[in-house]
Amino acid sequence: MQKYLFAFINKLKLRWKMVVLVLPLVIIPIFLVGGVIGYISTKQAYLGITQTSKDDLQHMAGFTVDLLNSHYQQFQVYKQDKEKTFHEELRTVSELAFNVVKSQQSLQQKGRMDMAAAQREARNALAKVNVGKTGYIYAMNSRGELKVHVAQEGVNVFDSRDETGRYFIREMIEKARRSKPGEVLYIVYPWRNAALGDKSLRKKVVAYRYFKEWDWIIAAGGYLEETYEDVAFERRSFQELKEKIKGKKVGKTGYIFAMDTSGNFMIHPTGEGKNFLNAVDFSGQHFIKEMCERKTGWIRYPWKNKGDSGPRMKIVRYEYFQPWNWIVAVGSYEEEFYQEANVIKGRIMESMVVLTILVSVMAVFLVLLASRVMTEPISRMIEVIRRVKQGRLEETMKVETQDELGELATAFNRMTKIIKHNKELEANLAQQGKMASLGVLSSGVAHEINNPLGVILGYAAYIEKKLSPDDPNYRFIHEIKRESKRCKKIVQDLLSYARTPQPVLEPTDLNALLEQIVDFAANHTDMHHVSVEKSFDPTLPEIMVDGDQLRQVAINLILNAGAAMQKGGKLVVSTQNGEDNCVSLKFSDNGAGIAAEHMERIFEPFFTTKVKGTGLGLAITRQIVEQHHGKIGIESEIGAGTTVEVRLPINRDDYC
Repeated sequence: MQKYLFAFINKLKLRWKMVVLVLPLVIIPIFLVGGVIGYISTKQAYLGITQTSKDDLQHMAGFTVDLLNSHYQQFQVYKQDKEKTFHEELRTVSELAFNVVKSQQSLQQKGRMDMAAAQREARNALAKVNVGKTGYIYAMNSRGELKVHVAQEGVNVFDSRDETGRYFIREMIEKARRSKPGEVLYIVYPWRNAALGDKSLRKKVVAYRYFKEWDWIIAAGGYLEETYEDVAFERRSFQELKEKIKGKKVGKTGYIFAMDTSGNFMIHPTGEGKNFLNAVDFSGQHFIKEMCERKTGWIRYPWKNKGDSGPRMKIVRYEYFQPWNWIVAVGSYEEEFYQEANVIKGRIMESMVVLTILVSVMAVFLVLLASRVMTEPISRMIEVIRRVKQGRLEETMKVETQDELGELATAFNRMTKIIKHNKELEANLAQQGKMASLGVLSSGVAHEINNPLGVILGYAAYIEKKLSPDDPNYRFIHEIKRESKRCKKIVQDLLSYARTPQPVLEPTDLNALLEQIVDFAANHTDMHHVSVEKSFDPTLPEIMVDGDQLRQVAINLILNAGAAMQKGGKLVVSTQNGEDNCVSLKFSDNGAGIAAEHMERIFEPFFTTKVKGTGLGLAITRQIVEQHHGKIGIESEIGAGTTVEVRLPINRDDYC
């Protein structure tokens, strides 16, 4: 394939060779730059909008919790006051009942009646007293036998438990027997009286005293809610709050709901009052159970409603409301959640595609124009050369420029004059002229490598002017300009017969320089499969170095590391302030490593283990480091990775 490609190019005219060779160098970077800019712009817009949408869900969940908390606090103070008053009322009633029993016991002690009559009179008196609407007075002995009760007199309730499983009778008896004389005790427990038609638990408060003479525990109990004067108002207020929450839409079809930690839906547009603890999503996961266990967080799950052709991903933000043991959730379908972000993403991609195509068309036109401008003088020179070749030595080239082509024309004219005046050396001089022409022409073509770099710089400068310095993409365009200029400088250095110029020293922050280089190299196509980690010493001082040359050193070492990790890996770029008046730059990868037999020749020019490598990278790198009075060393192990350390002196006059 390569043979046929070169054969095809060799058959083309110089103008079309330039088009075939230069045009890809212009078009490909344009598409790459356009793709990178489009991707970054889309990513930033997508992240910004989706973060805003997530913040909206977060705020709605927090706002709903605040609404519930406001309602809770509004009635909590009122209930606390009522509960305190109710405790005092029960205390008074229990003491009154205690005094009734005590008076009957006093009559029995005086002999006016026997024990049975005294207890009967006391029982009759206590049974007539009501506490609130459904409360009453009762008495029992320490064995749990009810001596006074409106419905269960004579029944033993010692093992009775409340709705939570608590043995509240045993607790009352134990505390009563340990109580001090005159001490009133209290107990509160949840109770549902089926005889009264209770459908839900109610909070029951009991005040009791111990009458030791008869072994009676005299208790006055009632339901706390019966003391509330505004129960109906609270229920109406809470119902209005629920309707307000249910009426709040999230996007087009999302909504707010609340449930307790047992999975009972307390607020829901359609499932209120039902238990969904064991509900599963379309993939079979118990998403409600997960929410009840975690109580606060984010959850995504596929859900299919009736009428949907397939499941849709749903995203839910949920928070815990501790006073009621509720979980408040705000849910939205992802297609609605990301709708605006997807619209903007599409617009950005459309704009970047159109812009890239327009710029590419302009680039094609400019390359064709440049090829014509550059090859027409050469074509005219070739015509003159052809005529001179036919023996017409009087033909001369017009010297219209001061560039390499002008120099070529001048040299050719001088050559023809020499040929004309020296017939004896005509053949030899003609051959030397051809060789000189070919040499100068090759030099000219080499110099034309700067043309595509000039186009890249031009378009980078154009895009840079279009962007604000605050734009997140401005830094990448600036990097393109700087690296293109560096490439141009490298080409100029190569044209000076591989003579590395002396470094231009200036104070440089190596941490900042490496930060830029790592960010740039991370976007290189050879580094997409590599994770780059930075570990910079903040105490590193500024040192006198040539920033461009060190940038070339760092990029060479980073790309070498990337090539050694074809299947992916991690590269650690670190700096350290050494104790020997030198700073250290390390590039450590976990790639394939370098064989021991290659370590001795690794810095030799033109030695390489790569298929397409030139073998100059590490040679130039060592030359640059040594010109900075530094040292470079490599430690490597097959299968474990390679570490390259560059040591540079802090003071220019020192050596590492």
